[in-house]
Amino acid sequence: MADVPNDAPEHCPGTSSDQAGKSSACQGCPNQNICASGAAKAPDPAIEEIRQKLTSVKHKILVLSGKGGVGKSTFSAHLSHALASDDSKEIALLDVDICGPSIPKIMGLEGEQVHQSGSGWSPVYVEDNLAVMSIGFLLSSPDDAVIWRGPKKNGMIKQFLRDVDWGEVDYLIVDTPPGTSDEHLSIVQYLSGAGIDGAVIITTPQEVSLQDVRKEIRFCKKVKIPVIGVIENMSGFVCPKCKNTSQIFPPTTGGAQRMCEELNLPLLGRVPLDPRIGRSCDEGRSFLTEVPDSPAAVAYQNIVQKIRDYSSSHSTPDDPC
Repeated sequence: MADVPNDAPEHCPGTSSDQAGKSSACQGCPNQNICASGAAKAPDPAIEEIRQKLTSVKHKILVLSGKGGVGKSTFSAHLSHALASDDSKEIALLDVDICGPSIPKIMGLEGEQVHQSGSGWSPVYVEDNLAVMSIGFLLSSPDDAVIWRGPKKNGMIKQFLRDVDWGEVDYLIVDTPPGTSDEHLSIVQYLSGAGIDGAVIITTPQEVSLQDVRKEIRFCKKVKIPVIGVIENMSGFVCPKCKNTSQIFPPTTGGAQRMCEELNLPLLGRVPLDPRIGRSCDEGRSFLTEVPDSPAAVAYQNIVQKIRDYSSSHSTPDDPC
């Protein structure tokens, strides 16, 4: 849970629990007396620190999916590239997938390192107006495994949000791991003061993916994150030569369209499979600039425009997008 201290025992009930400081797991914990007194239930001061730090960030968008392997990081990267194509906008991409950080590879930034300055950690820049932060920049090798319990992951996410010097930013895109657990609870808790514009949900057409995505949507409702919309990724394969479409992952239960109708959510678009997307990610280049006229690139651009429109409609009067 996001309210578990970094030095807590394995089965810590959490500082906000009624059992805080009282359960058998609390015996011998250095925080036991504080938790038992109720003092630990006070709001984490980092929430206010992060709110102040991110006052210069206009829009904060989460990219979520309960399912792994559906293309969250790929979409996060291309959403960032598309938004940064407007030179008047400053874009930041934060990778909070602590155990599987793929953003450095996709953005062509492998081997880059984070530097510290008087104002905090400096992100790594892909372009003059596109900054990236990932735990991948803190590892000695891309093959290093991050073997951390939840509290240490939460501390890392807190540090990313509080200590990175993003500067004036129009869009902060947050790429998340699969599921609805530590990293997700942490990012929601720490951004609760700064505000989240909404979440973009990624799925693929088959029911095995939609099952997990429905859980993610319910998570958003529980923690009161607006859902900007759903994207059906890998939605058919358009042959580059004959232009015929094949269903590689058949939407046996109606796909994202049916799910969105049932849950009263907007379907932002469908992105077809294109092997050139994978190749561009492996080579650290933007597919949108490599093959701008492909059906997948056109679908991406239409989706990005809808996200721009959503963000504009949710701007405050004195903070226009």
